[in-house]
Amino acid sequence: MTIGLFGTCGNSIWRKAFMEVYDSKEIAYFNPVKDDWKPEDAKIEAEHLANDEIILFPVTDETLGLGSLGEVGFSILQAIKLDSNRDIVVMITDDLSDEAKEQFDQSMVRESIKMRALIKAHLNKLNYPNVYLVDSLGDMLSVSLELNKIHFIRAKLEYYRSRK
Repeated sequence: MTIGLFGTCGNSIWRKAFMEVYDSKEIAYFNPVKDDWKPEDAKIEAEHLANDEIILFPVTDETLGLGSLGEVGFSILQAIKLDSNRDIVVMITDDLSDEAKEQFDQSMVRESIKMRALIKAHLNKLNYPNVYLVDSLGDMLSVSLELNKIHFIRAKLEYYRSRK
C-alpha cells in the first residue's frame, strides 16, 4: 500500500510534514520531488499515479498549479475507471498567495484562479465514493491516515477471500 504525494511541487514544503507522520507510522509513500529529476523519472511518476492506492493532490496557493490542476482530472478518471479501491484526496486553494501573484503574469494568475474554481465546482457536483475534496492540508493528512487504515483492512479481508 502506497500513498502518492502529488500536487504542488516546486519549492513547496507541504510534503515534509506528511512524510514525517508517514515515517513515524511506517506508511509507504511516493514523493515525486527529487533534486536531480530527469525526464526518465516521468515514467516512474506515471506508474505511481496509475497504481498507488491513495493519491493526494493538494494545489496550494504557492504556484499557478496548472500542471497539478490538469493531473487532478486525469487521476480521478483513472481511479473511477480502473479501480474503485483507489482513493483520490484533493485540496485546491481558491486563490494564490500575494507572493505568488507578484511572481507570475497577471493573466496567468486569473486563469489559475478560474481553473481552481471550475475544478472545485465540478468536484463538488460529482458523487464518486473514492474522491474526497478537503479544505486544508491538515484535513488531507487526516483523511489519508483514515484511508490507509481502510486499505489495510481491505488487504486483510482480501487474504480471506483468496483462500476459497
